[in-house]
Amino acid sequence: MLARHTQPIVAIATAPGRGAVGIVRVSGQGLDGLVHALCGHPLTPRKATYLPLRDSDGQPIDHGLAIHFPAPHSYTGEDVLELQAHGGPVLLQLLLARCLEAAAQTDSATGLPVLPGLRVAEPGEFTQRAFLNDKMDLAQAEAVADLIDASTEAAARSATRSLSGAFSQEVNTLLAALVHLRMLVEATLDFPEEDIDFLQRADATGQLARLQQQLATVQQRTRQGALLREGITVVIAGQPNAGKSSLLNALAGAELAIVTPIAGTTRDKLTQTIQIDGVPLHVVDTAGLRHHDDAADAVEQIGIARAWDAIERADAVLFLHDLTRANAPEYIAGDADITRALAEKLLKNVPVIDIWNKSDAATAQTPPPHASQGLVLSAKTGAGLADLRQRLLAVAGWQAAPEGLYLARARHVQALQQVASHLDQSAALLASAMPALDLLAEELRLAQNALNQITGSFDADDLLGEIFSRFCIGK
Repeated sequence: MLARHTQPIVAIATAPGRGAVGIVRVSGQGLDGLVHALCGHPLTPRKATYLPLRDSDGQPIDHGLAIHFPAPHSYTGEDVLELQAHGGPVLLQLLLARCLEAAAQTDSATGLPVLPGLRVAEPGEFTQRAFLNDKMDLAQAEAVADLIDASTEAAARSATRSLSGAFSQEVNTLLAALVHLRMLVEATLDFPEEDIDFLQRADATGQLARLQQQLATVQQRTRQGALLREGITVVIAGQPNAGKSSLLNALAGAELAIVTPIAGTTRDKLTQTIQIDGVPLHVVDTAGLRHHDDAADAVEQIGIARAWDAIERADAVLFLHDLTRANAPEYIAGDADITRALAEKLLKNVPVIDIWNKSDAATAQTPPPHASQGLVLSAKTGAGLADLRQRLLAVAGWQAAPEGLYLARARHVQALQQVASHLDQSAALLASAMPALDLLAEELRLAQNALNQITGSFDADDLLGEIFSRFCIGK
């Protein structure tokens, strides 16, 4: 029985639903028999051929294009057949069924099925084949999904750069420098009789320092890329009728949340993704916070509980204050209760931005607070929103996007943090009077393993081969 990853696969390659064009894609080894069964004759490689796409009785299911991509010059690295037809869901299902049926038919010349084992592909399996057949690395494979899921233009362009290999190239540059350093240490350990001090000769300390500098640059760009892909979750919190829903509407530029003068109008959280300079922010409007006993009914109590749940999961909190009630003792006490609760429930690294709303309605008796106490704005008129957007970018850690920014994921950031930690340990060992080379070698090996998690492109077992290929140590 064929291993699952070597079985031929077929799937509808276009999005579900109706469309002008739909594609059924087949990938596997040796598709010539299936091409002949479906098309009636061989196809010129990589040339679109217009023809009838027929069922088993010879009746046309549709007229469309067929393209054959022989291995290895295809998306998956295997033979690929694409059938392009009109994009009706029923029609595409008929073509999919026809591919499976034709594959199971007996070849008159061999007495065997035309394409044994053809099955419907699992999600992402075509791209998995591309990775397994060295058409792309792991970072590029992830970029395919990121490009499809991109929520902003900046994210889409950055995903395209990752798919083209920009991120992988930087990782491979780090990997090459790390492998060279490992090679020096391993050679010193494995061949002490040669009496060659590889570490001093090759300035291992300097190489490690330069590697750390390069890594720091990649880390900074990767953090920006991860932010561009994933964004941050910002929760708007505050007492009832402070203008939370109005602020969400103002940031989104649309009337998403119901706004009334009645306190407690918002009963459940409402999430909207907006973008600021291409960075996605997932803004959550919540029910007004007040003491459980003061809630109007059980529904509002549930809304308040969900609000606190959202706050505890936030990357940043906008604590909205009503400037027109800033001097009211009862309102001051309510804000103080929320402040204490935020301090108890939030992690230390979650920022809280104080926002004083309704500046358009404030009077001389309610002067705006000092700038250090937060931002003053009007969700109704839009005054102060620009400052808030810039503050949100700063809180997110966003910097002006450098040219050629690539998209990255949280796992990439974490992997690079592991690399940095192991390189720091390596630097400490190398700086000692009598370096423990075995421990140094292990730290460098762990750093390589962490770096290798990003692309999966280098096997640590190849290290000995690297030593002998670069140094003429053997006699």
